[in-house]
Amino acid sequence: MPQDAYHIRRLAKELNTILVGGKVNRISQVDKDELTFIIYTGKSTLKLIFSANASNARVCVSETEKPPALKAPNFCMLLRKHLQGAQITSVVQHEFERIIEITFYCVGDFSQCERVLHCELMGKYSNIILTEKNIILGALKTTSLETDLRRVLFAGANYEYPAPQDKISPFNTKGVQDRLSAFFQTRENSDKQALGQFIFENLSGFAPSTAREAVGIFLETQGIFTDEFAIKNSFISTLPPFLLDFCENYPSCPCLVFDETEKPIDYFDFYVKGGRRKPSLMQAEDEFYTVKENKNSFEGKKRKLESAARAQKKKLEKHVKETLEKLKEAEGAEENKIKGELLTANLYRLEKGMRYIELENWYSENNETIKIPLDDQLTPAKNAQKYFKLYAKQKRAKEILQPRLQTERNELAYIESVLTCISVAETDEDFSEIQTELALAGLLKLPPEKKDGRKKAEIPFRSFVYDGFQIYAGRNNLQNDRLLKVSDPNDLWLHTQKYHSSHVIIQTQGKTVPDSVIKFASEICAYYSNGRSGDKIPVDYCLKKFIKKPNKSKAGFVVYTDYKTALATPHAHKEYLV
Repeated sequence: MPQDAYHIRRLAKELNTILVGGKVNRISQVDKDELTFIIYTGKSTLKLIFSANASNARVCVSETEKPPALKAPNFCMLLRKHLQGAQITSVVQHEFERIIEITFYCVGDFSQCERVLHCELMGKYSNIILTEKNIILGALKTTSLETDLRRVLFAGANYEYPAPQDKISPFNTKGVQDRLSAFFQTRENSDKQALGQFIFENLSGFAPSTAREAVGIFLETQGIFTDEFAIKNSFISTLPPFLLDFCENYPSCPCLVFDETEKPIDYFDFYVKGGRRKPSLMQAEDEFYTVKENKNSFEGKKRKLESAARAQKKKLEKHVKETLEKLKEAEGAEENKIKGELLTANLYRLEKGMRYIELENWYSENNETIKIPLDDQLTPAKNAQKYFKLYAKQKRAKEILQPRLQTERNELAYIESVLTCISVAETDEDFSEIQTELALAGLLKLPPEKKDGRKKAEIPFRSFVYDGFQIYAGRNNLQNDRLLKVSDPNDLWLHTQKYHSSHVIIQTQGKTVPDSVIKFASEICAYYSNGRSGDKIPVDYCLKKFIKKPNKSKAGFVVYTDYKTALATPHAHKEYLV
């Protein structure tokens, strides 16, 4: 990811072109690392993102605006105080460093001044600092004299730039030549990777990927088209001026590079093989980070929900195991009853102090004898009573444990259905109601919501159109219940057999549903199930009027009759989504 001085230099020029003259209309803070400025340029309104996140540090104009934090943090309030209504006068890069400086002209009731927002885009050391006359007014990440004596960042202190790296500038042609000479002295042959690594380690402003691509462009100008090549003395004289010209004048041709899964993995301000061209570097950067952050957000929510559901599943499995063990202990109830009756009928043969007795078992087919252990401290009658009491206790245990086992198994099946919904989720929207579902079950605490008086919109069902029929699939158990409520009794309902899956509805509108449409809907149903890794998944289907939801049953649970079964190969059919 080339968030390096080379690209920051070009990005600052783009930002300067579109932002100068713009006024700050609104400032909000998304989270502890990210701010959003709404800038009115006179022609349009732009969303300017400032991020000091270790992995996603950037300054760029974005198409999307994230919801602000429920309560504005202190730094956000400070920026509102000093920059609200201010006009942007310049956007520049500080020297050839990973620092963008935005200057604002601020006019108050009794004063006017210039304030500078220093955006240091340096990985885990990224920061955003506001200064006036080089005095720090505030910083997103502050330090103190106790924690950092090398560079103090708190209000009232002088602003000092971060210490430079032990690298030379690509604009220092003589210095680059000296380091190249030392690099080539011990080498007869080299390759693109080694030369790219040299540039990254010795010259400021180049990320590894930028250095590697720059080397490729340089070698092409030298007529070298192989990865390995003989070291040429001419490189010492030709590479330094090339790098200087590359930084200053190389034509801009922004592009995004994708992997085989269509995920963007890099962006550049020059064309690279396999890259997709973009109108500007800002747009390439915005798309790269938007996709990356959405993916990280999606995976983070998925992990959180899975963790809560799996913890509950583990707890329920333990309860089921314990209940089964207790039921196994209670299985001897009838045998204890028989022993009690046999002892009662043979009291005349028992004496206190006996440890066991063998009696004919009248309840067996062949009248076999049975050996009955006795407590030598009890009388014969109390030994018989002991077995009757044990029988009564085990009988009561079975009466209590069997319904409990069924309840625990139902709870376990429900939580497994929730895990299925989480596993087949594809967007953040899919998690919204699952989160609510787990919160209603007491397994998760919902984050506080901003109260703006508006009713929260319901997440739509997955919707498909095929051969003139409208087909809906629920995203989670709550949606599955809602889908049933809004469906017509003569609509066709589908669900995988012996698997947890989405409920699927085919709207019939009084028409006969062709087998091809049932096959299509069955494939969708099989795809959004925990059997999607299989080949032929059985899918049951029937009219919605044959579906019944028992009272007080869990979300998504139904019973059904009058059904048929189709075998389906899981398929998402995303090309038919509407």
